[in-house]
Amino acid sequence: MEIASTPAEIFRMKEAGRGFRNAVRINNGLLGAVEKRLLIWTANRMPAGVNSDHLTVLGLLGMIAAGVCYAGSAGRPWMLLAVNVCLAVNWFGDSLDGTLARVRNRQRPRYGFYVDHIVDVFGALALLTGMALSGRMSPMIAGGVLVAFLFLSIETYLATYTLGEFHLNFGLFGPTELRILLVIGNLFLIHYRMGRAFGRPMLVLDIGGICAMAGMTAMMLWAVAVHTAKLYNEERLG
Repeated sequence: MEIASTPAEIFRMKEAGRGFRNAVRINNGLLGAVEKRLLIWTANRMPAGVNSDHLTVLGLLGMIAAGVCYAGSAGRPWMLLAVNVCLAVNWFGDSLDGTLARVRNRQRPRYGFYVDHIVDVFGALALLTGMALSGRMSPMIAGGVLVAFLFLSIETYLATYTLGEFHLNFGLFGPTELRILLVIGNLFLIHYRMGRAFGRPMLVLDIGGICAMAGMTAMMLWAVAVHTAKLYNEERLG
């Protein structure tokens, strides 16, 4: 990577980067094909006054509201239903913003990629903070899930930069499938706070959090191995 050391070099390198090429988006998740058709159909019917930025903000507010509702569910299990509504709002905004830009040919690849994924980080922080405050997930487990999510996100963003491929899913699961699993889990949580794992009683969300950490760590390590090998072969010396 060339490093700029003077204002003139910075300007030259920025000008050279005007031809930024958007990464190929890959979504082979369980619902990927159906979701794509639904999002395009919805985007074609969105009011002209609604743009991608509005949807991005809506998605973030939906995730923050989900965290608030989780925190409020400590003595009010019915608020878990409100969490599910907020997750649906988050899906609508977060999934549709990019599709709307592509359908209207109003894409801003660098801005869109940067803002979308910074928003994802703050959204994950809000959601997991709400889970920890709810008393339904141990703060240590919530922190571990957040760290695993951030490591997986970092690997994804590095692969997007170096390989030009942005993978939205790992195996059959992408963001939409994970939201659906969380919605189903919340319906279960209304009636059951505790479960049993590793031979002892545990909070149900702790069990889910441990499984999520293990799954994301395994996906991250697998992706690191595959992408490292691919990059090594593409840039083999001599």
